[in-house]
Amino acid sequence: MSYIWMALVGFVVGLVARAVLPGTQSLGLILTAVLGIAGSFAAGFIGQAVGWYQAGQGAGFIGSVLGAILLLFVVSKLKSSGSSAG
Repeated sequence: MSYIWMALVGFVVGLVARAVLPGTQSLGLILTAVLGIAGSFAAGFIGQAVGWYQAGQGAGFIGSVLGAILLLFVVSKLKSSGSSAG
């Protein structure tokens, strides 16, 4: 049941990140959930490295959204630089 909960929260985090970041992101429902989950992991790793979170402590909702925004920004920049080269 925890995996279902993680996917639902990840989906909500991904939706919020896509709504906050300007521009159009062509992601489906599953990739939006993956974006949110990956953003939560990224925020947790960055937070532990900076000292905001203890080891094993997960990132909060706002941290997860910020992590997802960061990942979405990086992916959009990589897509735009890759499409202009070819």
